[in-house]
Amino acid sequence: MAAHARSILTSNSLTIPVADAKLMLGTWQGLYLYEHRHAGHARSVVITVIGDR
Repeated sequence: MAAHARSILTSNSLTIPVADAKLMLGTWQGLYLYEHRHAGHARSVVITVIGDR
């Protein structure tokens, strides 16, 4: 599949509410990291926490 089509079907950023140090995901929700390449590469995940505490 062409890269532009894959980028439409998957996103590259996500906002998830956090309460009491836990992700507020629904019963059937989860987080998945999908690699579009045939071979693995070193990846880094950047997490930015914005809050009022």
